[in-house]
Amino acid sequence: MTTRHWHPTRRTALALCLATSWLAAAPAHAQTDNWPAKSIRIIVGFPAGSFTDTIARAVSNQLSKQLGQPVIVDNKPGANGAIGVGEVARSAPDGYTLLVTNSSSITINPQIYKKITYQPKDFAPVTMLLDAPFILTVNPGWAGKNQIRSAQDVIAYAKRNPDKISYGSAGPGNIAHLAFASWSNRTGVETTHVPYKSASQAQLAVLSGELDIQFDTWSALPQITAGKLLPLAVTAPQRMKQLPNVPTMAEAGYADFNVTFWAGLFAPAGTPPAIVSKLYEATKGMLQDEHARNVLNSQGDMVMLAPEPFAQRIATEVADWKQVIQREAISLD
Repeated sequence: MTTRHWHPTRRTALALCLATSWLAAAPAHAQTDNWPAKSIRIIVGFPAGSFTDTIARAVSNQLSKQLGQPVIVDNKPGANGAIGVGEVARSAPDGYTLLVTNSSSITINPQIYKKITYQPKDFAPVTMLLDAPFILTVNPGWAGKNQIRSAQDVIAYAKRNPDKISYGSAGPGNIAHLAFASWSNRTGVETTHVPYKSASQAQLAVLSGELDIQFDTWSALPQITAGKLLPLAVTAPQRMKQLPNVPTMAEAGYADFNVTFWAGLFAPAGTPPAIVSKLYEATKGMLQDEHARNVLNSQGDMVMLAPEPFAQRIATEVADWKQVIQREAISLD
């Protein structure tokens, strides 16, 4: 008996190939269509009560309402946010592990930490949540004792008292740290950086007199209103509407000193675009939520930038901070 071997035609082979591809892709499509089918975790690389944590909790509440699943905030503080951010970079790109973080951890950390475990390309930007300048604040007692009423008075004092000014930030390489180091260098003065685990801890140190000064976040506004912190300048091109009598750094005599920071929502790189889009649309619902608006607007200007322009903003800032980091020769283990 002659055994006849079957040889598929080119058309049949193509059909088999397409069918195989469809079968392989079907679970992924089903997973995307059914997402979210369980609880979602938002990792924050900073302590509870910090600026980033406050934003993340507002986002988690909104996503939970919009998506119909529990959204849990998981704090993993350390290394200026790098520990938590690195965990998200290594997570499965399935939409169940997300990141809320600030601009330092994405645009600066990978450029200054020698042992960093992630790069900006390891994330899929979902949305920028808010954007804000820093407020140059000082301890009123220290300011009164040393007759400091302006940013220029700070520099004059520093020139008379080399390395006597101590300033704080949320950690080495934080934007507030780089901004102050850059300001010190461009004015030729020596200052001492004291890193903390969060901006709120650095703020408490200025309030108590443990520190003299810092570039603070908008969380300082209640303390400024109460007279417990003295604002000298803001790092934006225009004055803040909440502080109409406080000059910009440019108005204070330091041209082109515009530094803003942001908070954003990310997923791991490779997360299906359909999930990223769904996350963005769900997060945008915060614009219609009065409580969410109040939380975000207490920390900065609410933005809700879409994924693509957010990615472009990140690329621009990475390049800009690279110049500052190289000029300041900042490198950390």
